[in-house]
This record gives sequence, C-alpha cells and structure tokens, in this order.
Amino acid sequence: MAEDYIEDIADEEGQELYEHLRVVVDKGQEPLRIDKFLLKKLQHTSRNRIQRAADAGFVHVNDRPVKSNYRVRPLDVITLMLDHPQYDNTIEPEDIPLDIVYEDQELMVVNKPAGLVVHPGCGNWHETLVNAIAWHLKDVPTYDPNDPEVGLVHRIDKDTSGLLVIAKTPNAKTKLGVQFFNKTTHRSYNALVWGNLTEDEGRIEGNIGRDPKERMRMAVFQPDSGIGKHAVTHYRVMERFGYVTLVECILETGRTHQIRAHMKHIGHPLFGDERYGGTEILRGNRTGSYKQFIENCFKTCPRQALHARTLGFIHPSTGKQVDFTSPLPEDMQELLDRWRTYIKGNALKQQ
Repeated sequence: MAEDYIEDIADEEGQELYEHLRVVVDKGQEPLRIDKFLLKKLQHTSRNRIQRAADAGFVHVNDRPVKSNYRVRPLDVITLMLDHPQYDNTIEPEDIPLDIVYEDQELMVVNKPAGLVVHPGCGNWHETLVNAIAWHLKDVPTYDPNDPEVGLVHRIDKDTSGLLVIAKTPNAKTKLGVQFFNKTTHRSYNALVWGNLTEDEGRIEGNIGRDPKERMRMAVFQPDSGIGKHAVTHYRVMERFGYVTLVECILETGRTHQIRAHMKHIGHPLFGDERYGGTEILRGNRTGSYKQFIENCFKTCPRQALHARTLGFIHPSTGKQVDFTSPLPEDMQELLDRWRTYIKGNALKQQ
C-alpha cells in the first residue's frame, strides 16, 4: 500500500547510501511486517533497531524506502541501505599487549583481560584479541590471521577474563577443534553469583537459545522443548558470603553465555552481570550502608564476575595432556576481599 512507503529522504538530502544486506522474499511468504521479517534474518540486532532504521529511510523494498509496518510480499527485494560503506573485515595486526601463558610452534595460550573483545564484529572492528595475535605473529610467514584454518579455537565474552587457546597451524586447529566438539577438553570458571546456594554442588541442564524478548540475551528452555541447544553446567561452592557465593563452574558443553544464562535460570545471576540482572541488589537488606557497599563492589569490578580459570587439552603434536591455570584478575580478587571484610565486620558486630 502507498501509505506503507516513506519519502526517499536519502535522495532529497543528497545522502549516499550503501547496501549492507539484500534479501529476496520467498514465493510462499505470507504477509508479515518487515521489522518482524528482518528480525529473523539479522541475528545480532533488535526489532527496535530495525524500526529506527526504517524510520530513517534505510530499509528499502524494491528500491524504495518503507516504514516498519510494511508487509513483505512474495519476491519482494529487501535491501538495508546505510549511510556508510561496509567495513572491511580484513584482520590487520595491531600492537596490543598480550598476556601469553604458553607458546610453541603449534599453539599459544593467552590470558585475556576483561574488556577486550575477542574477535572483530559489529561495533568492534579494531583493538580485539585477534588483532593483537596478528601483531604478535606478524613475522611468522605461515600464519595468516585471515585464514579460517588457523586462529581462535573457542571464545569467551568481552567482559569475561581468562584463558583461550589459539592454533598457529591448520593441524592444531583441526585437532583442538575436535576436542572441543567432543567435549574432551577441561575448562573451569570462577564466578561470584548472587544468593546463598542451597547445595554445595549441583548440575544445571537446560537448552540455551536466544531470548525471544531480548535478542542480545540468551534464555534457558526445557531439554525436550526442541528450542535452543543442549547445555549442561556443573557447579561447586568454593566460598560463601551470605548474600553472594563464589562458585566453580565446569562446562560439559560450551554455549553462548552458558554460565551466565544457567545461573540466572536457577535464580543466582552473576554479580555485576547487567544483561542478566546482576547489577540489581538481589540479596541483603536495603540499608544505606549496605547499598553503598554494593555500589563500591560494582565499581571495583564493573563487569560480570566471571573468570575462565583453567584450560586443559591434549597437545595436537605431542599427544600429551597439558593444563593451564590463570589466577583471579585484580578486580575479582579485590571484589572478594571486600566481601570477606564485610562479612567479618558483620560477624564481629553480632558478637
């Protein structure tokens, strides 16, 4: 319908637009709002962002801008036209410090700090761990950072610290990849979670898939639901602080946000995890002094309190088991010290 289209503001303003996405609608497609249609095609965005793009004249159908309530029709040609060219995804070496735990001719193990993005992506095209590795290995003629047969074998979130293994050869990438796929690697994480867990240890099982209400967050679904991917996390209590608990988590599977989503699912979000509700005061009284204490804790460790502490696998060349351990980073260590001091002080007051 004519009212579903908007004026071509790009032409009026002389603004040059660049194609970022092109989709041809299937012949059997039922009428569907274009913002809902595109949400299924774009994994790392939200419906609100798509609507804003349409309002700005960036969503086109058959070469004309449309509103977000436009209903797609069979064989419509949908294009996302933005006011900047697509980024060049070529990974360039960048001189960024690396904490290298181990390195040989086949692989390297690094200790990633919190705040460092692992791989270039939307909004983070430079200053990533991959760029740092490319710089470190820039004089190794056999290592091409843009070759998918070498490089990262697994990933951790931007605001999670800890150990990662990088393959320097195709042989290492293949053999390490098989171990991760077969779940024969050994990985443990330390996490500070809200609440006092009832049991000293436990097992969390639940499929993990994208949250239909918030595309940037993962949700947990029943194992037999057919939604998401099978996921299992084992946890063990290491230290109790009454209102929060330090736990060790061991992954039986490795899904996106697995520990963060699983702990949220059982009512114990990670301390400081904004995306999963961990920046609210979820336990404890609401006195002014306690609120101030929690605020100071958030400032001490301004991210989810999660650290990939151990990593073990069979070396792809020697065939021997190798294991690595990374101590808690300074922000998490200081956070735990604050809680120890707080709990000790409360205990003295009650004597």
